Amino acid sequence: MLKLNKIYNMDCMTGMKEFPDNYFELAIVDPPYGINRSEKLGGKYWKQYKKKKWDNKIPSKKYFKELFRVSEHQIIWGANYFTKYLPKSMGWVFWDKGQDLSMSDGELAYTSFDKALRRKTINRCKISENGGWLHPTQKPVALYGWLLNNYAKKGDKILDTHLGSGSSVIACIKLGFDYIGFEIDKEYFENAKKRIKQFEAQTDLFRTLL
Repeated sequence: MLKLNKIYNMDCMTGMKEFPDNYFELAIVDPPYGINRSEKLGGKYWKQYKKKKWDNKIPSKKYFKELFRVSEHQIIWGANYFTKYLPKSMGWVFWDKGQDLSMSDGELAYTSFDKALRRKTINRCKISENGGWLHPTQKPVALYGWLLNNYAKKGDKILDTHLGSGSSVIACIKLGFDYIGFEIDKEYFENAKKRIKQFEAQTDLFRTLL
C-alpha cells in the first residue's frame, strides 16, 4: 500500500487500487470538468498557461465508483458537470469568489454530508498565496482549509485524486491531516511538489524562530 503524507505522479485510478474500502475518511477532489479549460487562454491581464488536453472530457463512471469505494465521504468540485454519476445530496458548497467577474461568480462542490448547503466567500486573489499561480483551475489553500475545518474531523485521512497545484495538501499540512495526492501530469506534479516543499521549509523555519 502506498505511504501516507506523500504525493504521487501517477494515474489516480491505479493509485486508488492500492487501498481497501473506506480507507480514507474524506476525499476532496477537483477532477476535469470537460470544458476544455486547459486549452483556453486567459484574458489580457491574466496569467497564461501552457495549453494541454486534460480537460477535454469528464472522468468515467469507473472513476466515481472507485472514489466512492475508497472514501467514506466525498467533496467533489465541479460536480454540476457530473450529476449523472452522483447520489442526491442536500449538502452542496458554493465558493463565492468575492469579485464581479466576466467568468463565473463562483464554483459548486457536491458533498456526501447530510448538511445544509453552504456558501463560503474567499476572494480569488488568495489563489496566489503560498507559492503563486501554478494551475489554470487552482483554488485557494484557504478554501481547502475551510472545507477541512467544517467537514473533516481530527485523525481523518484525506485523498486528493487530482492534485493540480497542491493547495489541498498544503491545507492538510497546516491543519495536521494525513493525506495522499495523485497528479498524472508530470509538469503539474513537479510544480506542486516544489510548492509543498517550499511551504514545509517556511513552516520549519518559523518553528525554529519561536
